[in-house]
Amino acid sequence: MSSSDNYKKYTSKNPLKKYFINNFFNTIFNELRAMEIKSILDIGCGEGFTLRRLKEHGIGKKFTGIDSSREAISLGKKENPDLNLKIGDIYNLKFKDKSFDLVISTEVLEHLGDPKKALDELRRVSKKYLLLSVPNEPWFYLFNYTQWGKDIGHINKWSSRGFKKFIASNGLKILSAKTPFPWTVILAIDKTSAKK
Repeated sequence: MSSSDNYKKYTSKNPLKKYFINNFFNTIFNELRAMEIKSILDIGCGEGFTLRRLKEHGIGKKFTGIDSSREAISLGKKENPDLNLKIGDIYNLKFKDKSFDLVISTEVLEHLGDPKKALDELRRVSKKYLLLSVPNEPWFYLFNYTQWGKDIGHINKWSSRGFKKFIASNGLKILSAKTPFPWTVILAIDKTSAKK
């Protein structure tokens, strides 16, 4: 998804798109509201829409976003000057181990050639929690294609059950799994942290 597509998605006036996106964000807010979270890293942050919404809902105090798109970061800095947005690489994050209370990556892993390597980096920089989401297949594809006639060309296609299995088999303990249509949202913690 290009940054222009991402920007169009989050600024769409289409009532159906707005409904599903608001439902997605409400699911995230409900999961995080009661948790003690100060620092947040959003990987694949685009223009910073998720970080902005978290800030508006009083979740977190320090907000950092990483994206590989110069266009998205440039636009994000103009629209959200209060957020710390940077160009970065999900496979090689320039942060120390356990740097953030919450690491977020929404609608990113399905685009990657090596999602396991990316997940290892997310785990490394997370001090406490990881919030991950991907399209819930085949529902996302069917919904997207029938509504807008587009195949968005995802490399990885996970059902909700398949994504949970992928997360659990890569060193994470799932705290909750939600399915706000048409996505799967997982809140997890590193298994080594969970044992402490």
